[in-house]
Amino acid sequence: MTRVVADITVSLDGFVTGPNPGPGNGLGDGGMDLHRWVFSDDPEEQRLLHDGSARSGAVLLGRSLFDIVDGPQGWSDEIGYGAAEVGRPPFFVLTSAPPSSVRLSELDWTFVTTGLTDAVRAVRERAQEVSAERGHDVDAVLMGGGELIGSAVNAGLVDELILHLAPVLLGSGTPLFRGAPRRSLVQRDVLVTRNATHLTYEF
Repeated sequence: MTRVVADITVSLDGFVTGPNPGPGNGLGDGGMDLHRWVFSDDPEEQRLLHDGSARSGAVLLGRSLFDIVDGPQGWSDEIGYGAAEVGRPPFFVLTSAPPSSVRLSELDWTFVTTGLTDAVRAVRERAQEVSAERGHDVDAVLMGGGELIGSAVNAGLVDELILHLAPVLLGSGTPLFRGAPRRSLVQRDVLVTRNATHLTYEF
Protein backbone atom coordinates (compact mmCIF):
# COMPACT_ATOMS: atom_id res chain seq x y z
CA MET A 1 0.00 0.00 0.00
CA THR A 2 1.27 3.47 -0.88
CA ARG A 3 1.45 5.66 2.22
CA VAL A 4 1.70 9.42 2.49
CA VAL A 5 4.74 10.00 4.69
CA ALA A 6 5.77 13.39 6.06
CA ASP A 7 9.51 13.39 6.80
CA ILE A 8 11.27 16.41 8.29
CA THR A 9 14.01 17.44 10.73
CA VAL A 10 12.98 19.59 13.68
CA SER A 11 14.71 21.29 16.61
CA LEU A 12 13.98 20.52 20.24
CA ASP A 13 11.91 23.69 20.41
CA GLY A 14 9.85 22.79 17.35
CA PHE A 15 11.43 24.74 14.48
CA VAL A 16 12.32 23.38 11.04
CA THR A 17 14.47 26.41 10.14
CA GLY A 18 16.24 29.10 12.06
CA PRO A 19 15.18 32.75 11.70
CA ASN A 20 15.51 34.56 8.34
CA PRO A 21 15.22 31.60 5.95
CA GLY A 22 15.27 32.25 2.22
CA PRO A 23 17.35 31.89 -0.95
CA GLY A 24 21.01 31.72 0.02
CA ASN A 25 20.02 30.97 3.62
CA GLY A 26 17.59 28.13 3.11
CA LEU A 27 17.64 26.77 6.66
CA GLY A 28 17.77 30.20 8.27
CA ASP A 29 20.30 31.49 10.77
CA GLY A 30 21.83 28.52 12.58
CA GLY A 31 19.56 26.09 10.77
CA MET A 32 22.38 23.98 9.34
CA ASP A 33 22.84 22.62 12.86
CA LEU A 34 19.55 20.77 12.39
CA HIS A 35 21.01 18.65 9.63
CA ARG A 36 24.27 17.45 11.11
CA TRP A 37 22.88 13.94 10.86
CA VAL A 38 22.31 14.36 7.10
CA PHE A 39 25.94 15.24 6.42
CA SER A 40 27.41 12.83 8.97
CA ASP A 41 29.66 9.91 8.09
CA ASP A 42 27.94 7.84 10.78
CA PRO A 43 26.93 4.52 9.13
CA GLU A 44 23.51 4.40 10.80
CA GLU A 45 22.66 7.94 9.73
CA GLN A 46 23.83 7.22 6.19
CA ARG A 47 21.63 4.11 6.18
CA LEU A 48 18.62 6.23 7.15
CA LEU A 49 19.29 8.59 4.24
CA HIS A 50 19.66 5.70 1.82
CA ASP A 51 16.48 4.01 3.05
CA GLY A 52 14.58 7.30 2.81
CA SER A 53 15.62 7.76 -0.82
CA ALA A 54 14.85 4.14 -1.65
CA ARG A 55 11.29 4.34 -0.30
CA SER A 56 10.46 7.62 -2.07
CA GLY A 57 8.17 6.93 -4.99
CA ALA A 58 7.28 10.60 -5.45
CA VAL A 59 8.01 13.71 -3.38
CA LEU A 60 6.00 16.85 -2.60
CA LEU A 61 7.43 20.20 -1.54
CA GLY A 62 6.10 23.72 -1.16
CA ARG A 63 6.96 26.66 -3.40
CA SER A 64 9.21 28.44 -0.90
CA LEU A 65 11.32 25.32 -0.50
CA PHE A 66 11.39 24.79 -4.27
CA ASP A 67 12.72 28.32 -4.78
CA ILE A 68 15.55 27.53 -2.36
CA VAL A 69 16.54 24.14 -3.78
CA ASP A 70 16.26 25.33 -7.40
CA GLY A 71 18.14 28.56 -6.66
CA PRO A 72 21.80 29.17 -7.55
CA GLN A 73 23.01 27.85 -4.18
CA GLY A 74 20.52 25.00 -4.02
CA TRP A 75 20.73 21.34 -4.94
CA SER A 76 23.58 19.89 -6.96
CA ASP A 77 24.93 16.45 -7.79
CA GLU A 78 26.54 16.40 -4.34
CA ILE A 79 23.80 17.99 -2.24
CA GLY A 80 20.09 17.32 -2.68
CA TYR A 81 17.34 14.78 -2.39
CA GLY A 82 18.73 11.51 -3.66
CA ALA A 83 22.20 12.90 -4.41
CA ALA A 84 24.63 9.98 -4.64
CA GLU A 85 21.78 7.68 -3.66
CA VAL A 86 19.62 5.05 -5.33
CA GLY A 87 17.81 7.39 -7.69
CA ARG A 88 15.83 10.58 -7.93
CA PRO A 89 12.06 10.41 -7.65
CA PRO A 90 9.55 12.60 -9.47
CA PHE A 91 8.93 15.87 -7.62
CA PHE A 92 5.68 17.78 -7.16
CA VAL A 93 5.53 21.41 -6.06
CA LEU A 94 2.48 23.05 -4.48
CA THR A 95 2.36 26.59 -5.81
CA SER A 96 -0.03 29.34 -6.89
CA ALA A 97 1.76 29.59 -10.25
CA PRO A 98 4.56 27.59 -11.95
CA PRO A 99 7.97 29.28 -12.21
CA SER A 100 9.00 30.83 -15.51
CA SER A 101 12.09 28.60 -15.63
CA VAL A 102 13.68 25.70 -13.72
CA ARG A 103 17.42 25.40 -13.10
CA LEU A 104 17.27 21.70 -12.15
CA SER A 105 15.67 20.77 -15.45
CA GLU A 106 17.10 17.25 -15.38
CA LEU A 107 14.70 16.39 -12.54
CA ASP A 108 11.04 15.47 -13.08
CA TRP A 109 8.99 18.45 -11.82
CA THR A 110 5.19 18.79 -11.73
CA PHE A 111 3.64 22.02 -10.44
CA VAL A 112 0.24 21.71 -8.77
CA THR A 113 -1.77 24.93 -8.58
CA THR A 114 -5.12 23.65 -7.31
CA GLY A 115 -4.42 23.29 -3.61
CA LEU A 116 -2.95 21.00 -0.98
CA THR A 117 -5.48 18.19 -1.25
CA ASP A 118 -4.94 17.91 -5.02
CA ALA A 119 -1.16 18.03 -4.56
CA VAL A 120 -1.18 15.20 -2.02
CA ARG A 121 -3.51 13.18 -4.24
CA ALA A 122 -1.20 13.70 -7.24
CA VAL A 123 1.94 12.66 -5.40
CA ARG A 124 0.20 9.58 -3.98
CA GLU A 125 -1.04 8.56 -7.44
CA ARG A 126 2.44 8.96 -8.93
CA ALA A 127 3.96 6.93 -6.09
CA GLN A 128 1.39 4.20 -6.78
CA GLU A 129 2.51 4.16 -10.41
CA VAL A 130 6.15 3.87 -9.31
CA SER A 131 5.19 1.03 -6.95
CA ALA A 132 3.65 -0.84 -9.89
CA GLU A 133 6.72 -0.20 -12.04
CA ARG A 134 9.12 -1.44 -9.34
CA GLY A 135 6.98 -4.34 -8.16
CA HIS A 136 7.02 -3.25 -4.51
CA ASP A 137 5.45 -0.50 -2.43
CA VAL A 138 7.06 2.91 -2.20
CA ASP A 139 5.78 6.02 -0.46
CA ALA A 140 4.48 9.44 -1.34
CA VAL A 141 6.83 11.65 0.68
CA LEU A 142 6.13 15.17 1.90
CA MET A 143 9.57 16.69 2.44
CA GLY A 144 8.52 20.17 3.46
CA GLY A 145 8.72 22.89 4.20
CA GLY A 146 7.22 23.13 7.62
CA GLU A 147 4.07 24.96 6.55
CA LEU A 148 3.22 22.32 3.95
CA ILE A 149 3.77 19.41 6.34
CA GLY A 150 2.00 21.11 9.21
CA SER A 151 -1.00 21.91 7.00
CA ALA A 152 -1.12 18.37 5.60
CA VAL A 153 -1.03 16.85 9.08
CA ASN A 154 -3.71 19.26 10.30
CA ALA A 155 -5.90 18.35 7.31
CA GLY A 156 -5.60 14.62 7.96
CA LEU A 157 -3.74 13.94 4.71
CA VAL A 158 -0.73 12.14 6.25
CA ASP A 159 -0.48 8.44 7.13
CA GLU A 160 2.93 8.48 8.80
CA LEU A 161 5.06 11.23 10.35
CA ILE A 162 8.84 10.86 10.63
CA LEU A 163 10.60 13.45 12.76
CA HIS A 164 14.37 13.68 12.98
CA LEU A 165 14.76 15.45 16.33
CA ALA A 166 18.00 17.41 16.38
CA PRO A 167 19.60 18.27 19.75
CA VAL A 168 19.42 21.98 18.94
CA LEU A 169 17.48 24.92 20.41
CA LEU A 170 16.99 27.56 17.70
CA GLY A 171 14.89 30.01 19.73
CA SER A 172 12.86 31.10 16.71
CA GLY A 173 12.36 30.30 13.06
CA THR A 174 9.75 28.37 11.10
CA PRO A 175 7.58 26.26 13.43
CA LEU A 176 6.43 22.85 12.28
CA PHE A 177 2.92 23.17 13.69
CA ARG A 178 0.69 26.23 14.01
CA GLY A 179 -2.74 25.79 15.55
CA ALA A 180 -2.71 22.01 15.21
CA PRO A 181 -5.90 20.25 16.32
CA ARG A 182 -5.60 18.00 19.35
CA ARG A 183 -4.98 14.39 18.36
CA SER A 184 -3.12 11.28 19.47
CA LEU A 185 -0.56 9.46 17.34
CA VAL A 186 0.74 5.91 17.56
CA GLN A 187 4.50 5.74 18.13
CA ARG A 188 5.98 3.06 15.88
CA ASP A 189 9.73 3.49 16.15
CA VAL A 190 12.47 5.39 17.94
CA LEU A 191 16.08 5.28 16.78
CA VAL A 192 18.85 7.23 18.49
CA THR A 193 21.92 8.04 16.40
CA ARG A 194 24.93 10.22 17.01
CA ASN A 195 23.33 13.48 15.81
CA ALA A 196 19.56 13.02 16.15
CA THR A 197 16.68 10.98 17.51
CA HIS A 198 14.49 9.57 14.73
CA LEU A 199 10.82 9.19 15.62
CA THR A 200 8.13 7.46 13.55
CA TYR A 201 4.44 7.96 14.21
CA GLU A 202 1.24 6.75 12.57
CA PHE A 203 -2.13 8.49 12.56
